[in-house]
Parts: sequence; C-alpha cells; structure tokens
Amino acid sequence: MSIKNILPGKLGFGAAPLGNMFRNIPEEEAVATVAAAWNSGIRYYDNAPFYGAGLAEIRMGNVLSQYPREDYVISSKVGRVILDEIEDVSARDLGEKGDVFKYGRPNKIVNDYSENATLRSIEDSLKRLNTDYLDIIWVHDVAQDFFGDEWLSYFESARKGAFKVLDRLRDEGVIKAWGLGVNRVEPIELLLDLDGPRPDGFLLAGRYTLLDHDRALQRLMPEVTKQGLGIVAGGPYSSGALVGGPNFEYAPATPEILLKVAKIKAIADRYGVSMKSAGLQFALANPAVAAVIPGASKPSRLAEDSAALEAIVPADFWKQLRNDGLVNPAAPLPVDK
Repeated sequence: MSIKNILPGKLGFGAAPLGNMFRNIPEEEAVATVAAAWNSGIRYYDNAPFYGAGLAEIRMGNVLSQYPREDYVISSKVGRVILDEIEDVSARDLGEKGDVFKYGRPNKIVNDYSENATLRSIEDSLKRLNTDYLDIIWVHDVAQDFFGDEWLSYFESARKGAFKVLDRLRDEGVIKAWGLGVNRVEPIELLLDLDGPRPDGFLLAGRYTLLDHDRALQRLMPEVTKQGLGIVAGGPYSSGALVGGPNFEYAPATPEILLKVAKIKAIADRYGVSMKSAGLQFALANPAVAAVIPGASKPSRLAEDSAALEAIVPADFWKQLRNDGLVNPAAPLPVDK
C-alpha cells in the first residue's frame, strides 16, 4: 500500500528536535510542543530511536497516549538499538551527525539492521511511545552520511534483515507500510531497482527542499511517481537555513547557501510571502511528495507551519524564482497546477 493512502494530511510533525537536537530542551517545552501540534490539527507524527537515544519517543508518547490511537498515524525507525548501558556521548561513532543529539539521553546506541534487531527496535519503540502498534516503519540512515564508504555493506545487511521482516509484518497487517528513512537519494534509488521486498514509500530528509532538490529530480522523484509510491519530505527548511537559521545540513551554512537564501528572501519579501510558505508549498508541488514534516521544539512554530501551508502565494513569486534560476527548471511549482 502506498503511504499516500495512509497519511492523514499534507502536514506532519518531525520529532527530531524533541530528542534535544542541538540544545537541551526543557521537558515542559517539549510536551507543550507536541500538544500544540495536536491542537493545530496535525495527525501524522514521525519519530526514531536515534533522536536523543529514545528521548523523543518517550516525550511524544507521554502526550499522544492521551488521545484515541485510531485518530493519528505514527512512524518510527529501525536500524539503531538503544541499550540500557550508559556511554560517553562524545565517543559515539555515528558518522558526521553523531553529535547532533549530544544533549539527549546517554544510552549506548548500536547500529544493527538484522531481523532480530529490527524486531527488538520495534518492541522498544512501542514501549517508549506508549502505544500498541506503529503504522509506518522506516529503515533509518543506511546511507553515505552515516557510514561513508561502508554504506553498501549496511544496506546489504538491511536487505537481508530489516527489509524482509518489515515486508512480512506489512503483509501480516502488523504494520501498514515500510520504506527507507534517509538523508540521501542513492539508497532509495538502489532499493527501487531491486527485486524482492517492496517498500510503500520513503522519508527523504533534506534532499527535496527549496535549497537542495537537483539530485532528487534527476531520477528519484519521477520513478517514485511512476511506481505509485510516495515521499515524505523531511527537513523542508534545510536544518533551519531557509528560515534564517545558521545551519544547513546539520552544520553551519556555507556562504553559497546563505546567498541563495538571501536571494529567495528578497523575492519573498517583495511578494509578501513567508519563507515557510515557500518551503512547504514548493515541496508539496511535486506529485511524488505525500507530506512534509518540519521539526519543531517550540509550540509557536506549529501555528506558523499550519498557516504557512494554507497561505496564498502569488503565482508571480514562483515565476520569479524560476526566471532567476533559483529553482531547477524541471521542478514542479504550485503555479504549474
């Protein structure tokens, strides 16, 4: 089943910030943020054990368990098992983003994409999220940004383990859908070409945004559309760079990125368009995109996201971006509909 038939709306909630991403978020602020997401009408929530070594799942579960389970959709991820053992967070070997959650829980994190680890990860997530079932499972980060030149060996481990067991769980009705949750295009392209277990969609973070979409347009987005699948576009604000933050791709933004942001913002200001509206509506204009899931760690951000999605953006704004070469000529825009 395509994830397009499962997701309850175009706007979801990305829980990475709840894991103390980049900063130590007070418990009451985290709880209020999830409650604000619910009150704004969001009914799709994405999480992962990796987010603060289980912290984001625990925080989300404490809030969502107050509501009828059939009223919302949860996705979480496998590939990382969180142990009770405590470790030095600074010593974690978790790729180029290993210190993003240095303010999370200090539990040891083990990379493991085997069948047994997948089943254990799901069970652990169910406990942390305080729920009886998960709707969607993403296989997390089998890509270059975490595993470098060894990423294909981790992908192969997932192919033999996680892919098969998730395919079976989907067919048995234990979960509704599965796919990859990654920050790179290549693993998704590889899985689409393989025989065997068939995914229902993908979570692609950071690779289909207003600031970075060229690679995804080459083959991935058309192929996903052709196969009737769907993409959940994570990180639509490019780690905050699009909306004035200092980071792009979990690191300080380069001068080139900052210049592109400034050019887009100048046009947005001219037409009275918020950068959040530009980012969310750009991603959703592609027929492959089923939903966008910006992350948030403050309640006020949720109202902004909802308003940005519904705002009327003048057609001339999109035409100006295209004319100025700020979007790929092949990128579908809302003005094209």
